[in-house]
Amino acid sequence: MKSVFIIAIAVLSFTACRNANNSAPETSTVSVGNTASKVAPTDAAVVTFERDIYDFEKIEQGEKVQHEFKFRNTGKSPLIISNATATCGCTVPEIPKEPILPGKEGVIKVVFNSEGKLGMQDKVVTVTSNANPNTGTVHLVGEVLEKK
Repeated sequence: MKSVFIIAIAVLSFTACRNANNSAPETSTVSVGNTASKVAPTDAAVVTFERDIYDFEKIEQGEKVQHEFKFRNTGKSPLIISNATATCGCTVPEIPKEPILPGKEGVIKVVFNSEGKLGMQDKVVTVTSNANPNTGTVHLVGEVLEKK
């Protein structure tokens, strides 16, 4: 009687594993399809940053770093920056409110608050726009030292 019970449990286990393996690729396929990004047309705006990495070197914990990332619209259409998001709440970007015409310049202001941070930092700001490509990144990097 025990052996019949053990065989029944083994059969159920193998069946459950086979069903789990069969459903896994469907989930992967769906998630991959949702991650594709849009590509803007060839006559779209193009964001060209003067420098996309700002090294603030070494600061004491609690200090704030402010930097303006300068860029130029080197495309053929007006540039509209729709969003800029940072990797954490300690970094706050501010985008231009008006469209940047072809050939004109603009700035994205970024403030990093080092309160509660220690060690090497790489704060990434993702910029979303109507440009080609439609997303880009800028970085604030440096080291936060313990307050003396």
